[in-house]
Amino acid sequence: MDANKGKQVVTSVQLAKDLEYITKSIKELNLKDPKLKEFQNGFVKAFETLYQAIAKAAKALGAAKTAEDSVSGREKIQKSRAEIDSALTTAATTVGKRSDVLVRDLNKYCSQPE
Repeated sequence: MDANKGKQVVTSVQLAKDLEYITKSIKELNLKDPKLKEFQNGFVKAFETLYQAIAKAAKALGAAKTAEDSVSGREKIQKSRAEIDSALTTAATTVGKRSDVLVRDLNKYCSQPE
């Protein structure tokens, strides 16, 4: 395993932790406006999905990192690749769509005259 893959694992784990922290920060906002609370909840769900997917991918990448140069090691790498692809593709698709809608609706809501 080369050093680059080790850095990828560390970077992915750190990204997941950073997104988890951001999610908790968003969750702790004390918003009074009911509509803004709805947006808050939507963003919390989106970020939770994203950081969990990245954490899952990081775990799979870490498993691939430890694979031996053997038939079973190659199987382990293939399984890890499938887990990474699945986790990140699903997250990107669902979170991307959800975030686009949230941002559009939030901008529309905030640009309304009072």
